[in-house]
Amino acid sequence: MAAAESPVLVVTEVDDITANMVIIELNRRGVPVVRFNPADIGDQLQVSASFGTGSTAPAGHVRTPSRLTRLEGVRSVYWRRPTWPDFAHLDAADARFAAAQTRHGLGGTLYALPHARYVNHPLRNYAAEHKPLQLATAQRMGLPIPPTLISNNLDDIKAFLTEHEQVVYKTLRWTPYRQQDGTGLTTWTEPVSIDELDESVTVVPHLFQARVDKEADVRVVVVGERVFAIRIDSDLLDWRRDYSALSYRVTTLPDQIADILVRYLRHFGLASGSFDLALDRDGGLHFLELNPNGQWGWLEDAADLPLTSAFADLLEQGAP
Repeated sequence: MAAAESPVLVVTEVDDITANMVIIELNRRGVPVVRFNPADIGDQLQVSASFGTGSTAPAGHVRTPSRLTRLEGVRSVYWRRPTWPDFAHLDAADARFAAAQTRHGLGGTLYALPHARYVNHPLRNYAAEHKPLQLATAQRMGLPIPPTLISNNLDDIKAFLTEHEQVVYKTLRWTPYRQQDGTGLTTWTEPVSIDELDESVTVVPHLFQARVDKEADVRVVVVGERVFAIRIDSDLLDWRRDYSALSYRVTTLPDQIADILVRYLRHFGLASGSFDLALDRDGGLHFLELNPNGQWGWLEDAADLPLTSAFADLLEQGAP
């Protein structure tokens, strides 16, 4: 299939404004796009893939109500924010079975396209989402990190809080959380003190981190070899709490830090990622975390950066 005919698969939920931005740009360039959500499996989404037929790639197609796409010709896969079916109309055992078959059948096929560029490959995203691994990798590559403890041992946690004057608590992974009345909750980065601790911390591991005396936050979006750094000023410990309280300006990272962040993504096999850094009052940068599939759409206008174009460039180019 000629490159001009090779489509970009955009795998995401229905209401994904960021994906819309990239699709509009790809359409403007004349790059064919096929968009779908795994939750639509059934009449609205069908997959057929053959293996062992002499091809080095799955042979077959993905069918949506408006498109029939040959797997062999996929140029790139933009794996954004897909949702998976829960098969709520089935009983619990059948629903678990159906969900597993979809993830490993449809998902496994989409993971197995050797000639496509993934932004990002879902399994690579998953590996890179683990914060202990992120911190160890950052430290190994020479990025400063705040002293951090991951523990469910009460004595060790108390000792860590005693050693460090100010400590914050962070989740190891965000999950949807609702009270019994349906009210949605979330967890922010919060200060923690010894008198708040009791034996309940022994149930699961928690992440505690020495607080950086920061002047500002820096969000860095890396797209291929391109590095976009945005300084975020606010009085908030966790800037996600109130976007209306933020101000943005484009900044420049030291070359050494920028190079490390590009290599960091390459280490995990990622084409893009969003890093959160803390800028201390002496001008030092501290690695906090990587979101392999982080949101960046709101920064396009807020910081006047060509992020949509950068993502479209990667997807249009296909596999390097």
